[in-house]
Amino acid sequence: MSGSEMTSVPAVQRVMGASVRIADRAAEIIRGILRAGDLGIVQKTGINDLQTEADRSAQRCIVANLARQFPRLTIIGEEEPDDRPVPDDWIVESGADPRAETLQCPEGLTGITEDQIVVWVDPLDGTKEFTQGLLDHVTVLIGIAAGGEPAAGVINQPYFNYQHPSEPQGRTIFGLRGGGVAGFEPRAPPADSRIVTTTRSHSTGLVQSALQALQPDQVLAVGGAGHKVMLLLEGRAHAYVFASPGCKKWDTCAPEAILTALGGRLTDIHGVQLRYGADVQHMNATGVLATAPGVEHDWYVQHIPADVRDGLKPKSG
Repeated sequence: MSGSEMTSVPAVQRVMGASVRIADRAAEIIRGILRAGDLGIVQKTGINDLQTEADRSAQRCIVANLARQFPRLTIIGEEEPDDRPVPDDWIVESGADPRAETLQCPEGLTGITEDQIVVWVDPLDGTKEFTQGLLDHVTVLIGIAAGGEPAAGVINQPYFNYQHPSEPQGRTIFGLRGGGVAGFEPRAPPADSRIVTTTRSHSTGLVQSALQALQPDQVLAVGGAGHKVMLLLEGRAHAYVFASPGCKKWDTCAPEAILTALGGRLTDIHGVQLRYGADVQHMNATGVLATAPGVEHDWYVQHIPADVRDGLKPKSG
């Protein structure tokens, strides 16, 4: 695609297309660090909040490439900023992944300019599971927000098919709000049961109370917000319920964009939309509730017990 053709593509779509290639490179870096065997694990706030060299390196790769190609973006990453130059082989050639051109940017996003976009980056979602060898829980998340709402999202699964070495390893899915998704085949959850996914390592009394009230036939306790939303997209769960603070905007922006592009929903536990502007609180302090396309989101909101809602009241002001 020529330079003039690229500039005619809406900024949101250009950032998404570039982010697909950048996420692919970050995934290669993550796999390389795991193969090398020195994860460089540190605790950030405790044993359930870890950081590895893969987290740090993947974020450096993503931020450096996005800033190089789109210098007017606002980029917010999970890890502390690191302005050191990145190795030359981490630099991704400018331009979009050709698959991004298959999506049609909706009219409501065509006028968004680069300086109006906020990108939320989780370089390695599911870090604890990564250190424990639960590699299918791991995702790279790049969420693209405009006007405080998720406009586009990229989810890379570095270890997709890792248990089947003869198959292609890793995949990247992406989507535009109002413009569709690419990279995988969505599936509907079973009609004759209720399957809920929730946290694997951050459970609380409120989390358990919410789950009990919903009376699911099955609970899938797994790591990573990206992985949980993938369970919804692939028809393996009906809802993702996390009635607790802890999840951050970089955990939910990309998954929400892709989920809503398919007709699903992601809100806080009260059914209130999350906001993704540059000045918002990073913590999703009132929990997360997501439902698969075709699942009645309001039913789940209405069945959250009053004591759980009271325990997660929005702060005034």
